[in-house]
Amino acid sequence: MAGLTTFLTMSYIIFIQPAVLANAGMDFGAVMTATCIASAIGTFLMGLMANYPVAMAPAMGHNFFFAFMICGPVAMGGMGYPWQIALGANFIAGVLFIIMSRWGVREMIMNSIPASLKHAIAVGIGLLIAFLGLQWGGLIIASPGTLVTMGSLKSPVVILTIIGVTITALLMARKINGAIFWGIVSAALIGIPLGIVKFSGEVLSAPPSIAPTFFQLNIIDLFTHADFALVIFILLFLAVFDTVGTLVGVGERAGLMKNGTLPRARQALLADAIGTTTGTLFGTSTVTSYIESTAGVSVGGRTGLANMVTGALFLLALFFSPIVKMIGGGFQTIAGATLYPVTAPALIIVGSLMLQSVRQIAWDDVTEAIPAFLTIVIMQFSLSITEGIAFGFISFTLLKLVSGKTKEIHWLVAILAVLFLLRYIFLKS
Repeated sequence: MAGLTTFLTMSYIIFIQPAVLANAGMDFGAVMTATCIASAIGTFLMGLMANYPVAMAPAMGHNFFFAFMICGPVAMGGMGYPWQIALGANFIAGVLFIIMSRWGVREMIMNSIPASLKHAIAVGIGLLIAFLGLQWGGLIIASPGTLVTMGSLKSPVVILTIIGVTITALLMARKINGAIFWGIVSAALIGIPLGIVKFSGEVLSAPPSIAPTFFQLNIIDLFTHADFALVIFILLFLAVFDTVGTLVGVGERAGLMKNGTLPRARQALLADAIGTTTGTLFGTSTVTSYIESTAGVSVGGRTGLANMVTGALFLLALFFSPIVKMIGGGFQTIAGATLYPVTAPALIIVGSLMLQSVRQIAWDDVTEAIPAFLTIVIMQFSLSITEGIAFGFISFTLLKLVSGKTKEIHWLVAILAVLFLLRYIFLKS
């Protein structure tokens, strides 16, 4: 029951991941297959190596950074990397994570980043995900005068998006397990009679070929890009930050913490890191531990046995590719933009959940609050996670220096702030 509950709670990623990475030019079916296989492998490894009921899948936020920041067009604020090279960068970040998991370097990185910036980054990414969801649902559209404006609330696509958000929110308010999954299913069923969702008549089929993405990563050409080190660092930082936070959160909920520490943490982190590297080989972005695993814990999951069930269900999902394509594919093009009204509500809801971290920021301390604020707003208005992190690190270091709080600046943060500053001076036009 715990394994099934966790799967239902996190299975929305099967629909969303192919749709997100398709924006980077990747094959929808291949990404769906890669997502299911990599999630199953990572989930099995976590259960076998650490004996924890913590399932794994491609991370929300990481996939957004991969598709829209690393692979996004330069004219739209992206870095313009081909997806093969982006997978190469993700692979290297995963390998570094494996090394860190063995030698304890991860603790140094986690302890070096100020708490206010960690939470600000989570909030900023959450807002970006929600903004993407609003665009995918047609609620927010481009406008020449104001850049963006409200879409037509009479549009069937927008109405379906609102219905999906409403159903999901109501299910969450009633504490229904798998609320996001059931919200997606409900929106798809409602979309069929509205003529938005097209049912092909197929439910089961052989899994889509993974050939278009399998072992297509390109590591060699990665080093021809000036920003390659920055890309690897951010992918690594996000992976470490998400994993440690999730493991602690699930561990506390399951009563697994001992004297403030998580037993077998090294095995858990190693399983997580192997999951990321495996995912890049199959053709998907960072695979990491899911906080949704707490749903399984809430119904009794305490060991890796729950993960065996969750992993098996990810493999079973491979045979439902017609349904995944029907739900996760784009349905209607308005002003040149393909809309995804069935999956858009999930992005909006996930974005809202990530905003909870804002209360952990020390807003009464200017040297903490302003860097956090800049991290959040620069991410939104530049549509770039990289720029938000850069402004956060630079402003944090500067404000701590001028206020005489130099002891609160970790040497790694200071170095990164200088590197970010030099990047703006020499690499930015």
